Amino acid sequence: MNSLRIFLFAVAIAGLAGGFAAPLAGFGEWQSAIWGLSGAILLAFLLREIVQSLLAGNVGLDIVAGVSMSAALAFGETLAAAVVGLMYAGGQLLEDYAANRARADMRALLARVPKTALRYDDGHLSEVAIDAIHQGDRLLIRQGDIVPVDGRVLSGRALLDLAALTGESLPMRRNAGEDIQSGARSLDMAFDMEALRPASESTYAGIVKMVQAAQEAKAPMVRLADRYAIWFLGVTLVLAGGTYFWTGDHIRMLAVLVSATPCPLILAVPVAIISGMGKAARRGVLMKGGPVLETMARAAALVIDKTGTLTRGKAELVEIVPHGRWSEEDLLRIAASLEQASAHVTAASIVEAARDRGLALTFPADVQETAGEGLTGHVDGLKVSVGGHDFVRRVLKQKTMLRPDVPPGTALAAVAISGHLAGHLVLADAVREETPAALRRLRQAGISRIVLASGDAQAIVDHVGGGLGLEVMRGGLTPAEKVEIVLAERAGGVVLMAGDGVNDAPALAAADVGISMGATGSAAASESADAVLLVDDLTRLAEAVETAKRARGIALQSVYAGLGLSFAAMIAAALGQITVVQGALLQEAIDVAVILNALRALR
Repeated sequence: MNSLRIFLFAVAIAGLAGGFAAPLAGFGEWQSAIWGLSGAILLAFLLREIVQSLLAGNVGLDIVAGVSMSAALAFGETLAAAVVGLMYAGGQLLEDYAANRARADMRALLARVPKTALRYDDGHLSEVAIDAIHQGDRLLIRQGDIVPVDGRVLSGRALLDLAALTGESLPMRRNAGEDIQSGARSLDMAFDMEALRPASESTYAGIVKMVQAAQEAKAPMVRLADRYAIWFLGVTLVLAGGTYFWTGDHIRMLAVLVSATPCPLILAVPVAIISGMGKAARRGVLMKGGPVLETMARAAALVIDKTGTLTRGKAELVEIVPHGRWSEEDLLRIAASLEQASAHVTAASIVEAARDRGLALTFPADVQETAGEGLTGHVDGLKVSVGGHDFVRRVLKQKTMLRPDVPPGTALAAVAISGHLAGHLVLADAVREETPAALRRLRQAGISRIVLASGDAQAIVDHVGGGLGLEVMRGGLTPAEKVEIVLAERAGGVVLMAGDGVNDAPALAAADVGISMGATGSAAASESADAVLLVDDLTRLAEAVETAKRARGIALQSVYAGLGLSFAAMIAAALGQITVVQGALLQEAIDVAVILNALRALR
């Protein structure tokens, strides 16, 4: 906490306690002076803050406290001045606590930023600043280290804690050849990794930039509260002046002033908004500022891309269709063994599927590849060909060849063994398992209209989105046409746009809130987006919308309840039902209640 605020709170406590203790010690004549001195010290610091705010162009509600303390000292109500001073100093500490509590998750992300890394230089390890790491550098990651840049495991086996990034409670294992994100913590034995990009372009650098932007951004609700502050100040002064005009009682006027509590406006809204952003960050959803969360809370429509958003973004083996004597397991094992020699994305998917099933692959021989079409070689002494349907048909020198019926958007890999068609492997970019439940949850959170906008053919879009209950499904779109759809939807309310590719970047920028699937998304998409999902799970977007709506609702609840109680206290003071000291204590009770209510957004 701020050391000055701790000092001021100590002065307030010491002054108030000293005044009460003075008569007991035989110095009763000093009681009022002690209270007055502590009040004057606190008032001096408060007036300095007020002047600084006014010079910066901000009308702070601390003016109410300044007027109250000045009037109390002028009228000789030194106990009231000391109590108001204690309430002011205590409120400052309470503000620090609430802000620190709300920002804890954001600060935790920033605190993890590594400063150095161990790099292999000419066969020796040297500690270098992460800014000196370049693509292709070989790094050593020890147990407990934070992965400094995005990279690929070269040797060893990585066990990584991603909780701070994604909210995942279970550690993730990565084997040699698999990619890892910067910002993860190593939990197991040391391993070597290759840097895939410099620190400035890595995942964690982007996270840090977003967190810093979020800390600086000011939500529209907070700016609105600033405008209400002037109105609230005016009403307070008019009510206090009117009380004195009608009653001629300056003590009653003073009671009105000290009963006015500005905290519902100056604290409740930012605490609730920041708390909501912190909760979203714990679940792997980063927002670039309070305005993003507040706008997301009012969203009515979602425009969503298909590839990498509704689907996984890569071809996966969904079916094995053997022909003749070959079993599914043997067909996949033989095909995957040959595909190890290819760098094609389809080949990688087939090999991955075989390894996931625990199949033992053998190394192929005499491999010849026709780029983009297929390859031929020997596996376990058998001549094998794997590739597109037409490629294998030509290899077998057949005019026609059996071809299974597959839905739109599905890829076929034919497999020939010993001069005969052995079967087909069916690959598709499948809909994520969590997608249907995530879409239902989004609707429950208030998203009434969901539009699928994709660059893929209309037949593929219809097939993928057909069972998801979407309002509109548009395929074959250019990036410009995606922007047009977003703009058209904005006519009906606040629009979210979720995507992960370079072609989604313009639409993400055009939406009220653009959301990038950051774990697999392009850098362009992440730069254009207002929020990034660090987990490839659309359910997290639904959680973010729910969190945004709850945080905004709590902020409004705190403001309305707090201002209602403040006005009730001022009216009671004007009617003579509350003394000056009672008004000050009631003010602080309202402040505490409002701030604690705003902190509910963290839960």
